[in-house]
Amino acid sequence: MSDPSTLLFEYLEKLEIETTTHSHEPLFTVEDSQNLRGDLPGLHSKNLFVKDKKDALWLVVAEENTQIRMNHLHKRLGSARLSFGKPELLVETLGVTPGSVTPFALINDQDRVVNLALDAKLANGDKLNFHPLRNDRTTTIQSMDLLRFVSSLGYDAKIIDFENELDDQSPS
Repeated sequence: MSDPSTLLFEYLEKLEIETTTHSHEPLFTVEDSQNLRGDLPGLHSKNLFVKDKKDALWLVVAEENTQIRMNHLHKRLGSARLSFGKPELLVETLGVTPGSVTPFALINDQDRVVNLALDAKLANGDKLNFHPLRNDRTTTIQSMDLLRFVSSLGYDAKIIDFENELDDQSPS
């Protein structure tokens, strides 16, 4: 089986985007990552693949410590009520399995059916760390380069300030 990140790295190279990649044991959760990464600089993420009641798909990429209120997230996205997308749908649309979800997987969304919501902390950050389509590596990229990558694929990231969401006391 070929390395799923090869196409990604070739694409980033064509865009002249510099990255650094570190190999490690496979990671499946934020907690796994926090326990293993040591002092790898930059922000780290949690990535949620969700589907709304009207079948719209979303990749929500937030800073790992950001609190996301799932029962209010649909309001922030401007979508119908949300539930987590099934692993089969994740593989079908983004070409990755649970534990490897990453904004880099948008490169595999050939039909451009997934919407991207990006935490303002990450969009305005410096160094960001994501799995490069496999969970036994972590790739560091500059925030502005991630946004350039996303834009080059034809996506318009919806930037969400999740910290302000916590102040939103409106009923669901």
